[in-house]
Amino acid sequence: MTTTKLDLTGLKCPLPALKTRKALKSVTPGDFLEVHCTDPLSVIDIPNLIRETGDKVEITERSDARIVFLIEKTNGTIDKSNNASPRT
Repeated sequence: MTTTKLDLTGLKCPLPALKTRKALKSVTPGDFLEVHCTDPLSVIDIPNLIRETGDKVEITERSDARIVFLIEKTNGTIDKSNNASPRT
């Protein structure tokens, strides 16, 4: 398992979530992405993003100075395909 660190301190909404989404694309399933943020809205935005991606997240540090998220990349991808039968 590898942990990749992403320093997003000083960035304001929506940049932390957007950059986290982009960084997750290069993380291998089973590995971790550690995200450091200072934007208070990231405690809402990043967990919402992770719900969409199907990965796992936990806040490992939360203070006035920064918020640290540990995201585990899983194999879980949300299926957005349409399973409806075609009309005949």
